[in-house]
Amino acid sequence: MASETMTPRAGARTGRRRRPSPRAGLTALAVVVSVISVLPVLWMVTSSFKTRETVTDGRLIPTDFTFDNFVYVFTEVPFARYLWNSFFISAVITVAALFFHSMAAYALARLRFPGREKLFGAIFATLLVTAPVVLIPLFMVARELGLLDSYAGLIIPAIFNAFGIFLLRQFYLGLPRELEEAAVIDGCGHWRVYWNIVLPMSRPILSALAIFFFLANWNAFVWPLVATSDQDLTVVQLGIASFQTQYTSNWNYILAAATVAALPMLLLFFAFQRQIVESVKTSGIK
Repeated sequence: MASETMTPRAGARTGRRRRPSPRAGLTALAVVVSVISVLPVLWMVTSSFKTRETVTDGRLIPTDFTFDNFVYVFTEVPFARYLWNSFFISAVITVAALFFHSMAAYALARLRFPGREKLFGAIFATLLVTAPVVLIPLFMVARELGLLDSYAGLIIPAIFNAFGIFLLRQFYLGLPRELEEAAVIDGCGHWRVYWNIVLPMSRPILSALAIFFFLANWNAFVWPLVATSDQDLTVVQLGIASFQTQYTSNWNYILAAATVAALPMLLLFFAFQRQIVESVKTSGIK
């Protein structure tokens, strides 16, 4: 009798279906989104090694593997010059932006002066203005100052960005004031506090912003297109665009040029991805 009474309970237990956990569903969704995001980049890289006849065959793995596309890119056009221009401009903008943005953010976070909140509100409001709106006024100002067709015209307008000031200010507001107060008691002024205490503690957020700034200016297209007509100042994105216009049907050359331009940024991101994650956690962004 005991075995008969236990059998229905055992059957009821075995008949229950285990519900999938929400974490498993989110993991599966993340995998699907990751594959969708990575697949175009992977297809671009593999297609850059295909011949002109097989570049549009729809296959991920090339059947005729060749390096001639990259040789053609660096011999037929001054692509190395384009890469150097983009690297030089992006590096100078990144260093200058981090320096000025960190000083402005520290002043807005720690110093007390009349109109501080209004000034920060005005800076933050510029985030609501899109780039095409200020493109023509910016071009007119650059023309009046004689900045067109020069490295200065490509660098100076891109240095100041409200996003960097905002992110650094939020980070500085979360720093403990005790360290700064102790330094002031020891006789340090605001500059020494900023240089010797605040900046060393800002390495995670500065590393992340360096990646963002460098990537944004490496991919810059509209402003270099408007501000320059000199071939010696052509950046890599303009070079790819002109290359595509010249070789409309030769997608193997176009994809090879795009791969060369994309690989440095991918390597830079993977090298500093830990700093980017740390900056998100320490800056108060959830």
